[in-house]
This record gives sequence, C-alpha cells and structure tokens, in this order.
Amino acid sequence: MPQDNKKRRVISYENMSDELAAAFNEKYPGGFNDWFQDLTKYTKPDGTPFYAVTIEMPDSICLVKIKVETDDLDDIERWLEGEENAENEQVAGPSADADAGAGTLPDDNISQYGGDDDGADGE
Repeated sequence: MPQDNKKRRVISYENMSDELAAAFNEKYPGGFNDWFQDLTKYTKPDGTPFYAVTIEMPDSICLVKIKVETDDLDDIERWLEGEENAENEQVAGPSADADAGAGTLPDDNISQYGGDDDGADGE
C-alpha cells in the first residue's frame, strides 16, 4: 500500500482559505444539495460531535466542518407535551380564532363553494 504523505487538517467552513473554498466549490457546485449526502458525523475526544465533508487538495486532505442544527430532545419533548404552544401564547397572546368556531368552517354555507356541475368527481 503506497504511503500517503498528505497533511490532514480540520477547518471550519467559515475559515476556509481561498484555495480550499475554490476546491470546495468545484467538488460541490450545487451547494447544500450536493454536499449533504457526503456529510459525516465525527466525534471529538471529549465526546462532542461535529459534521464535516472531505476535500482533497494536492498537498492535504481537509475535513471541512459544517455547522448543523440537530433537534434537541428537550425541545421535542416540550413540543409533544404542548408546552411550546403555551410559550408562544405568552409571547404573542392567545390566538383570536382559537376558540371561535372550533371544528366548524368559517362559513356554514358550503353550497357557495361548488355544485354538482363542477366536475370535481371526475365526470
């Protein structure tokens, strides 16, 4: 197996050199949609994760760190329990139409929305 003498570097997306940015754009010209499938999760020695894509340069191989927002378990649990709605009401106030007409259409006269001759059932 041939020995690879290329340097290994980890660099954040925001701090890429112009040369690395050009190589990144050449490999991923379509932006996010192109590199998303190559995004890999790595774990630091302290246990915290980061996400990166690999860019090979003539003299080095770079892991370009990409900031990724992941779902927070506490946020998901609050949302499932309905606490997020309570927090939103504290900020914006209760919804004006939350109790008015719960389960009913805004206008009970449905006949105005279409008739038998509108062809909606494929005739």
